[in-house]
Amino acid sequence: MINIIKLGFTPLCSEWIHSSGDAVHSLAISDKDSNKIFIYDGQGNGDVLQVLDKLHSAPVVAMCYNLAFETVISVDKNGILEYWQNSKHDYKFPQKLVTFESKLDTSLFEFAKNKALVTGLAVAPDGRRFAAISNDRKVRLFQFNTGKLIRVLDEALTTYTQMQQTPHALPNMEFGRRMAVERDLDKSEFNTSNNILFDISGHFIMYPTMLGVKVINIETNRCVSILGKTDNIRPLHIALFQGKAKKSKAAITLEQEASDNPTLQSIANDPTVFCAAYKKPRFYLYSRRLPSDLQDVDRDVFNEKPSKEDIIAVPEGQGTQRVYENAVLHTTMGDIHMKLFYKECPKSVENFCVHSKNGYYNGHIFHRVIKGFMIQTGDPTGTGTGGKSIWGNDFKDEFVPSLKHDRPYTVSMANAGPNTNGSQFFITVLPTPWLDNKHTVFGRVFRGMEVVQNICNAKANPKTDKPYDDIKIISIRLSN
Repeated sequence: MINIIKLGFTPLCSEWIHSSGDAVHSLAISDKDSNKIFIYDGQGNGDVLQVLDKLHSAPVVAMCYNLAFETVISVDKNGILEYWQNSKHDYKFPQKLVTFESKLDTSLFEFAKNKALVTGLAVAPDGRRFAAISNDRKVRLFQFNTGKLIRVLDEALTTYTQMQQTPHALPNMEFGRRMAVERDLDKSEFNTSNNILFDISGHFIMYPTMLGVKVINIETNRCVSILGKTDNIRPLHIALFQGKAKKSKAAITLEQEASDNPTLQSIANDPTVFCAAYKKPRFYLYSRRLPSDLQDVDRDVFNEKPSKEDIIAVPEGQGTQRVYENAVLHTTMGDIHMKLFYKECPKSVENFCVHSKNGYYNGHIFHRVIKGFMIQTGDPTGTGTGGKSIWGNDFKDEFVPSLKHDRPYTVSMANAGPNTNGSQFFITVLPTPWLDNKHTVFGRVFRGMEVVQNICNAKANPKTDKPYDDIKIISIRLSN
C-alpha cells in the first residue's frame, strides 16, 4: 500500500490517468451521487487537484485510460460516452487525435440509444480500439479515432437457449442450473460487476459469461477458449497478469530458450487470470502451468468457515417442535441447504430433525464418498455400520410416487434392506433411478451444490470409499 485517501463522497469507479514519467500520478474517482469526477494525486496528501463537473450530467459508471493517446474514455449512467485528456492537456477533448468533429458522426450514443448500462471498459494496448460490456448482455467493440462501432457480440440468454439445441450443448440439468443463476444474478446488485479485458497483444478480449470466461479473437471473430467451463461458478470480475512470476538471475541464451528444459519453463511467461465469482467468498486463478508440487494434486484451498451466526443458530419456535421445512448442514467444506419433505415423509423428517436438534449428527464424518455418485454420513461410529433412529429401533420406508431419484442432489435414507432405516443418509450428485422404491427420498439440496460436489470429489480410499482426510458435519440448523 502506498497511500490512503479519505474521500468526502461515496466512490463509484476509479482509474489511474497518468503516463510513465508524469510528475503527478493522477487518479480519477467518480462520485456515486453526482456527475462529478474528482482528480487526486495518488501519492499526495489527499487534496483534490481538480473537479470535473461539466463532462457528464449523471454519475460516471466506468472509466478507462488510453495510454497510447493519453485520453480517458468515460461513460455515465445515462449511457453518454466522453473522451477527455489528463492534466497535461487541461482535461480537454482530444480534437487532434480523432477524425470526427461531432459525436453525431460516431456510434458513441450506442449505449444511450439502447438504454444500456456499461459495466466495464477496456482499451487495446495500441490505443486504436476499445471494448465495452453492458447490462444488456452485449459486448461492443469501437474504433477509437473514429468512434465507430466495429462489432457487437450478443451474450443474451436467448442466444444461449438457441445454442443449447446444438450437439455440443450442456447437459439439460446443468444448463437449467446456470440459467437459474443468471436470472438470480439479474435481480442482484452484482449484475454490474462484469468487466472486460484486452490481452497484451491487443488481438484478444476476455469477459465473464454464464459458461465461463470467454476469450475472443477479435481479428477472426472466433471464441478460442472458455476458461472455467467445467467449474461450478459464475465468473464476474476478472483481471489478467501476463508478466513473469519469477526472474532469472542470468541471461538466457537463444539455445536455452528453445530447449525443452522444465527448469527454464518455470521462469517463462505464465499468463494468469484472476476471477471473482457470484456468491463465492473466494477468487479463482486460471493458468497454463501445473502446480509446482505434483504430489499434491488437490487444486482447491478450502479456508472458509461457517459464520458465527450460522454456527450459533438462534432457537426458533417452541421446544416441542419436531419437524422443520429446511435444514442447513454446516460442514468443514461449506454449507449445504436442504428442503425437507415433512408432509410426504413425516417419520424420516422427524427422525432427521430431532437428531439434528439434539446435536446427534455434530462431528459425524462423511464416511462413504463415491465420486460421481453420492456422499453418505450419519453414522456415529464412522464405519457405515452404526447409528439408530430417535425411537431406538429401525423404522419403515416411506416411498412416495412423486419423490424419486430423478435429479441430482437428492437426500435419501441409507438402509441395510427394506424397513431398516436408522440415522444414516446420503446425497446423490446425479439422477439415480435405480434407487427408487429402495431408499426413502426425504429432501433435496437447493443451495450449496458445489459443496456436495467438492465433498464427492475428495480423495478417498478405493477399498472403503472413506475420504483420507475427515470431512465432518459441524452442526445442523433447522428452520421453517
